[in-house]
Amino acid sequence: MGICYICDNTISMAYKRILLKLSGEALMGAQQHGIDPNRLNDYAKEIKALHLSGTEIAIVIGGGNIFRGVSGASKGMDRVQADYMGMLATVINGLALQSALENIDVPTRLQTAIKIEAIAEPFIKRKATRHLEKNRVVIFGSGTGNPYFTTDSAAVLRAIEINADVILKGTRVDGIYNEDPEKNKSAIKFDTLSFDEVLKKGIKVMDTTAFTLSQENKLPIIVFDMNVPGNLQKVVNGEKVGTRVYL
Repeated sequence: MGICYICDNTISMAYKRILLKLSGEALMGAQQHGIDPNRLNDYAKEIKALHLSGTEIAIVIGGGNIFRGVSGASKGMDRVQADYMGMLATVINGLALQSALENIDVPTRLQTAIKIEAIAEPFIKRKATRHLEKNRVVIFGSGTGNPYFTTDSAAVLRAIEINADVILKGTRVDGIYNEDPEKNKSAIKFDTLSFDEVLKKGIKVMDTTAFTLSQENKLPIIVFDMNVPGNLQKVVNGEKVGTRVYL
């Protein structure tokens, strides 16, 4: 249980260090492609509020709003090249979020698995951990730095490396359902699920590699609606928001 202090008041937090996973599509907002400045700024404000509470925050963002490697490969591109293009898309999103956070006075560092030293630090576990200890938000770009691995896998890997307490997967739905709630209004939402239940029910939370890695390292996952103001803070405070997947 982490404790933060604001104006001499103590606030109980269920999680002290978190890894926030955002999809690239989440940054599109109402657009069909690219980055919606309003959505980006909304997310930055949510992250700032959490940062001020004393939570240590690391972030992994996808790149699907710009380019998705699997999609490129399905259209005839070399899969490895396509995946590297997708990694660069995540760096663009990382730079955009870093700028939005720094514009509202949140100290932020962008680290990448691929060396792009003119714009970002290379990923170094000890350095990333030190940034978090100094209350800086750390954004991890370019996935794992390897083709054939998703940003879900990158999120779990980085969460394990920095000893995060939990992975928070911010989406546009309010948790995990037995069916797609955007297609079936009668879909049933789960408040909690064990890793075994997810596998037995065949529910898609993350790709198999990421999910297995999370399970093996006993790292809980919470899926929640990032587009509802205040939800991020509520999740970290331990309130019943979204769906929690646990061992």
